[in-house]
Amino acid sequence: MNWDVALFYAINGLAEQSVVVDEVMIVLARPSTLLVPGALLFGYWWWVSRRDALIGATALAGLVLLGDLLGAQVKHLVGRVRPCQLLDGVHQLVGCGGTFSFPSNHALNTAAAAAFAQVLYPVTGWGTWPLVVVIGFSRVYVGGHYVSDVLGGWIIGGALGAGAALLLLRWKTFRSARPAS
Repeated sequence: MNWDVALFYAINGLAEQSVVVDEVMIVLARPSTLLVPGALLFGYWWWVSRRDALIGATALAGLVLLGDLLGAQVKHLVGRVRPCQLLDGVHQLVGCGGTFSFPSNHALNTAAAAAFAQVLYPVTGWGTWPLVVVIGFSRVYVGGHYVSDVLGGWIIGGALGAGAALLLLRWKTFRSARPAS
């Protein structure tokens, strides 16, 4: 058994031990949960600068769409079968998913949003990165992904989000709306 399968079984083996923890992990595994970091970020932006909020939220929405498209392409390129379709004894708390496993798009999109936010407003990392980790953990806990699927999603998403934010900071219209650092 390799490290990825062993870690999968260790984390997924925690499932069905606590109804409360299972429910929390199921909520975190839903695609709609990805709206939470976005809503927190938008509220912070709106408080700091309404212009930044409108420009940044539009860029972030495009980033998430791009992340989903990129993740889907990588999934088909890699073609890794999900653990819930391959392994025995998986605690499957949500549907197994209809596509391949690597990378986790949940992990990719939450990391993209967190990196994007942190490059623009470094203080946001204290709130967004812990949420990224918990959502990534939930993907393994509910039986949908291996740990390496989540790590791969974090790497791809983090690079995508940081890169997009750095490009946005170079855009004169956005920079002129930001207070001088």
